[in-house]
Amino acid sequence: MKEFLMNLTTKQKIILGIIAAIIMIIIFIFAYKYFYIDTNKEESTEIEQSTNEAINNDINEIGYEDNENLDDGILNSKKKKTAIIVHIIGEVNKPGVVKLEEGARIIDAISAAGGQTENADLSKVNLAYIVEDGTQIYIPKYNENLADISLIREDAGEGIIKESVVNNETSTNKTKVNINTATKEKLITLPGIGESMAEKIIEYRTQNGKFEKVEDIKKVSGIGESKFNNIKDMITVK
Repeated sequence: MKEFLMNLTTKQKIILGIIAAIIMIIIFIFAYKYFYIDTNKEESTEIEQSTNEAINNDINEIGYEDNENLDDGILNSKKKKTAIIVHIIGEVNKPGVVKLEEGARIIDAISAAGGQTENADLSKVNLAYIVEDGTQIYIPKYNENLADISLIREDAGEGIIKESVVNNETSTNKTKVNINTATKEKLITLPGIGESMAEKIIEYRTQNGKFEKVEDIKKVSGIGESKFNNIKDMITVK
């Protein structure tokens, strides 16, 4: 081999060196492709498979088998709001029956009725009060005497439907006074409740919202335990 190389001319040696370099480059390319790239590809595939398995395991642990079921579960978890119907009258642009979502407040009812008029006195109304299905809301005007007006009514109206209970002692029907909706005239029919106290009751529920239970009437200034005991069987909040 040594003698062969020595007998070559300079030009032949250069050509031989170029051929050898080309062969080395080809060998390097093949080695890089089959040993480095393929190895990294296999490792990347293994990592991807491991990641997918981990994700699938997490999804299965929370009770979903695939992404479609997961999306359905999220959608079904959203609470569906129930529609309610209220009757709003008084100083609104479009008085009448309006449809609201459950949990709506008086301000929402006013908006649904076209907003308040220029004469509306909203300072007399608790706009954050949550209204219930079937109630009637009255929006007063400025300088209006509210002593005889119930801003929120839950009954069917005067003379239409009356709530009554059976008195076990006398077996006679006796109408209870709804302290959330009763006018001053109705409130003063209760023993110990005069005009001044009736006005206090109406003022309290106007500013603080409806009474949740009959015992709440004791929160009104002037109604103590003794007076409450005299009227507790004659009043209701429903």
